[in-house]
Amino acid sequence: MAPKSRKQRRSEEKEKVEVTPPKKQRLSEEKKPDSPTELSPNSLFGMGNPLLDISAEVDKDFLDKFGLKPNNAILADESHKALFEELIGKFPAEYHAGGATQNSIRVAQWMIQKPDKVGTFFGCIGKDKFGAILKKKALEGKVDAHYYEQEAEPTGTCAVCITGDERSLVANLAAANAYKKDKHLDLEENWALVEKAKVYYIAGFFLTVSLESILKVAKHAAEHNKVFCLNLAAPFISQFFKDGLMQVMPYVDVLFGNETEAAEFGKAQEFETEDVEELAKKAQALPKENTKRPRVVVFTQGKEHTIMAQSDNKIDTFPVLKIDPKDIVDTNGAGDAFVGGFLSQLVQEKPLERSVEAGHYSANVVIRRSGCTFPEKPEFH
Repeated sequence: MAPKSRKQRRSEEKEKVEVTPPKKQRLSEEKKPDSPTELSPNSLFGMGNPLLDISAEVDKDFLDKFGLKPNNAILADESHKALFEELIGKFPAEYHAGGATQNSIRVAQWMIQKPDKVGTFFGCIGKDKFGAILKKKALEGKVDAHYYEQEAEPTGTCAVCITGDERSLVANLAAANAYKKDKHLDLEENWALVEKAKVYYIAGFFLTVSLESILKVAKHAAEHNKVFCLNLAAPFISQFFKDGLMQVMPYVDVLFGNETEAAEFGKAQEFETEDVEELAKKAQALPKENTKRPRVVVFTQGKEHTIMAQSDNKIDTFPVLKIDPKDIVDTNGAGDAFVGGFLSQLVQEKPLERSVEAGHYSANVVIRRSGCTFPEKPEFH
């Protein structure tokens, strides 16, 4: 065989050299290589309102009996006392672990797969059969759920009453509203789990339950240069819980919301604009406690592109994955799923662009199914 020329040898040597892809923006004070971060249990922490979703196909008579409307969501009152037992007794019901933050932690764990229990979740349940089901579902999802269990209030539930392709939701928060910082978060063994985490996520709904718990976690994140994430959650949070929200905002490294929540937040803050991109820029520029990390604002817009504002006042837009309308089964968990996908990459210190891609993928999977559910394994590469 003829000896190789210098040109051939140089060509082969160049092929052996590992090509380093261009570095992308990350939520940290310094750029990191694109190799995946080694994850350990309890790296991702969530705290919120755990609900057991009870889902069943019902008839129109059932809706009429309890004064329910299709495609509507309400809080349970005295007239709905018998609804949950009847839903279970008369119809084949499915149980799913629910609640906004818990859903996102479950989706993040599903996207990560291994190791188990990367995600930790705190919330309040009752010592009852629904609480036992919720614990079992969390266990099946490989989430390390540490619930504050009490007997005064029953486990929070959400009845998902399905008629054809329409849904009527009835939420009974119950125990979810009974979380106590001093009886759970402050306990040494529980706070040790908080300290193990490097990324924290809380939906704004929890502002109605325990502002002091949110602030304790948020301040810990800022003091130790960890990532604290908050979701605007619903328009009423910005409307009626503005004071608490703005106490937490200086500690927020990643702010999530949809276009409706962003508009209500902008109105409450007197931003004097309805443009979602401008709203994202103004939210990004609000005062911040930990200046080592730039705040990132991520606003979704349903089937329209997702907006992300970063430190340099730059707006990035990301198209969502296309889906045939006939393939959409249930959009209720789309926002929770997007956040879960985003967190799954954020906790691995992947580029922010990759986090958005994962969020879009997770949401696309979940809206094809009933409830915030997903197949055994993701196909996200």
